[in-house]
Amino acid sequence: MGGTAVVVGGGIGGLAAAIGLRRIGWKVTVVERASVLDDAGAGISLAANGLRALDELGVGGAVRAASRGQYSGGTRTPGGGWLARMDGAALERAVGAPIMGIPRSTLHRLLREALPAEALLIGSEAGPVRQIDPGTVRVNCGGTALDADLVVAADGIGSRVRGLLFPAHPGPVHSGSTVLRAITGRAVGLRTDFELTWGRGAEFGHIAFRDGRAEWHAVLSLPAGTRFADPLAELRRRFHGWHDPIPALLDATRPDAVLHHDVNEVRTPLPSYAVGRIALLGDAAHAMTPNLGQGACQALEDAVTLAAALASEPTVEAALARYDAERRPRSQAVARAARQAGRMGQQLSHPLAVALRNTAMRLTPSRAAVRMILRHHGWVPPRLG
Repeated sequence: MGGTAVVVGGGIGGLAAAIGLRRIGWKVTVVERASVLDDAGAGISLAANGLRALDELGVGGAVRAASRGQYSGGTRTPGGGWLARMDGAALERAVGAPIMGIPRSTLHRLLREALPAEALLIGSEAGPVRQIDPGTVRVNCGGTALDADLVVAADGIGSRVRGLLFPAHPGPVHSGSTVLRAITGRAVGLRTDFELTWGRGAEFGHIAFRDGRAEWHAVLSLPAGTRFADPLAELRRRFHGWHDPIPALLDATRPDAVLHHDVNEVRTPLPSYAVGRIALLGDAAHAMTPNLGQGACQALEDAVTLAAALASEPTVEAALARYDAERRPRSQAVARAARQAGRMGQQLSHPLAVALRNTAMRLTPSRAAVRMILRHHGWVPPRLG
């Protein structure tokens, strides 16, 4: 089954969906409202499930070549003590790949380069999306109407399409946390590939990149809308006295490089990821907290699963029913697990609760930790041919 599709949103999920649809013979147009794709963003970790999805899309090799494997590191206390050490080699043996760290901008560029320029409609705001007859969906973009056999809504956590399909749904809500992050402006001497440090109501972490630079993030338990006049100075104040290399990472960062976003999520599960010939994908369907590092990986899973269903089912409606049946239970389970991980991690602030959590982590065998990770990383994609 071939056809035409419009993908609303040119982020990681939208581009991956477009690549997958083109691989099964569909004609695709990606509508992205940004006028310039400047590859903004910080860093991202890709687990084995996301890498397998990228392999099926034909870009896994390029992404691996631009990434750095996370073999060393783990979780620490602000004083530098280890709560749990990462055994990246054991994880690789278990699932076939280590977790890989890559600048988000690099991943986005590699996905975009896998598409022809004419497939990208940049600087165009997607307006109302509606099914005009049983076999056609229309997307209005300014003064242009795009008719297609399928619309994929990959328009992010604030998805307008989701709001049109489910007007009674409460939409995204604040998780109770805010995140500041940046990529260092120069190489930093790091002894580990990846670290998380948990304090009371605060987290600091880093991902090392191939070129010696690193992404760092700081998560704070704060009300939505909290902002700082000088974010970098505020972080130096809050994390003063935390272990190395946290001060070095902040010192290697330009003040104008710091990004600040509230951590929001789609907490109320959607009843379906498809309505008629419109499919929701990525954050538009299941935006989750970043505590498991699975947001992008789940979007990549969505993209491959959607393409595989369309390649094998006799009708678009049957394919979308299969897509919903396969993706909704898994992605919503991962979202619940991510939320729980945040509550047991950075969001803990009571001293007794923190002490109990730390003791439990120190006593958990590494093999048990690998088994827990396998629930999320062990996904195997359907074949696209």
